[in-house]
Amino acid sequence: MKTLVGDFDLQKFISNLTQTQTSVLILDYDGTLAPFRTERDLAVPYDGVPARLAKIMDSDRTRLVIVSGRRVQEVKALLPLDTFPEIWGCHGGEWLDAAGKYRIANLPRKTTEALTQVNDWVAQNDLQQRCERKPSSVAFHWRGLPQQEASALKDKVTERFADSAADFGLVLHAFDGGLELRAAGITKAHAVQMIVSEAAKDAPVAYLGDDATDEDAFEALGSRGLKILVREELRSTRADLWLIPPRDLIDFLDNWIDAAR
Repeated sequence: MKTLVGDFDLQKFISNLTQTQTSVLILDYDGTLAPFRTERDLAVPYDGVPARLAKIMDSDRTRLVIVSGRRVQEVKALLPLDTFPEIWGCHGGEWLDAAGKYRIANLPRKTTEALTQVNDWVAQNDLQQRCERKPSSVAFHWRGLPQQEASALKDKVTERFADSAADFGLVLHAFDGGLELRAAGITKAHAVQMIVSEAAKDAPVAYLGDDATDEDAFEALGSRGLKILVREELRSTRADLWLIPPRDLIDFLDNWIDAAR
């Protein structure tokens, strides 16, 4: 059941959505549109989500954007859609627009070299199975590991990079199930700022996410739009609304479809 966790005027937001010609709906992927899976390549969307995304895109009144920590091609591979929405992958380090044009962030040379050095460290410590290399980051995953092994991996990565990352233009970010060394400035918050800056001033904007990285996006959105936390349990959050997936998520998407017709 959807629950307001702030003083946001949800009724007014829905009313505006029915009246304006354009709107913006920004969605995280893992934990929001799809349940977490230890086998990350099997994390398909909740039943009914792809069909509703297709309806939202067909309305031509909503700019639908997925902002994910995954690579763009991974998101596409998991979405059973004939036409894809705009996708910002790697926390905004990659971008695929609705017309299919792909772009990637230009990184400083020292940052690129630092990511290569991180890869070398991963190989030296035999951590390849727990490491994911992306164009602008290196992520360490421990979802599915026993607690003791997960804590050991977390401590190992933190000890090695917590103090030195900034010297090479990297930032160590925590996420649900891991740590990521990411190029400075590549964040979901920055992606949201870019997207919202292109929207009409009266366009309703909503962002749905579940993770700590989405809290940065909530903060960036501020009072400009509706911030929605999607997860099984409520936690401390900057969001205005809490949805429990998949039921509340499906209901929200249905309400958006009806209002944006």
